[in-house]
Amino acid sequence: MDEVLKEVVIYTDGAAEPNPGPGGYGAVLIYGGRRKELSGAFYNTTNNRMEIFAAIAGLEALKEPCAVILHSDSKYLVDAMTQGWVNRWRQNDWRLNKKTKAANTDLWERLLAMCKKHRVKFVCVKGHAGIPENERCDQLAQQFASKHNLPVDKGYEQRPKTKNFKHVKMAYEGQPCRNCSTPVIKRIPRSKPKQNSTYYFEYYLYCPECRAMYMIEDAKRTC
Repeated sequence: MDEVLKEVVIYTDGAAEPNPGPGGYGAVLIYGGRRKELSGAFYNTTNNRMEIFAAIAGLEALKEPCAVILHSDSKYLVDAMTQGWVNRWRQNDWRLNKKTKAANTDLWERLLAMCKKHRVKFVCVKGHAGIPENERCDQLAQQFASKHNLPVDKGYEQRPKTKNFKHVKMAYEGQPCRNCSTPVIKRIPRSKPKQNSTYYFEYYLYCPECRAMYMIEDAKRTC
């Protein structure tokens, strides 16, 4: 018989301004009629690290194994967990490919440990869309990011140096974005090929963090 777990809803958000720069995170935990808010900040970090850290903070606050629905407006976080990217990186010794090491591995390790302890479902929500708890998490993240004498994000400061991706040829899903190093995802164009076109792109690569788009030759199709 499966263990009956307490059902907890968590909302999270993270921010850094500029990116990288001072950053904060916020989390709201809801169980029954009870509610708890968590927040904190670091002197120098990134948006992506704060998004992951917010999820970690929410899960680590739980005192026993729970069934959690975790809401985040970070596609980087949600896609990495739901599409199996993180597990693939871990199996490949935390590498995106033979030459490129994955970022934020210290936080991914902590998050995976929490997901082993709890049964977690990650849900992507639209940011700044009037969702009360998501808006509250954003407020918590922003207010702490503006404070002085913030602690150091050791995981970020001690990160290994990464290569410059500006001239890397984009070819497949999961590659680092040229602008911000976030893994790109595959998207299907909404519009149909125009009349009299000689070719169209079946899909393109898209960065969920900075919204850069990459049209690649392997997706090119003749009309």
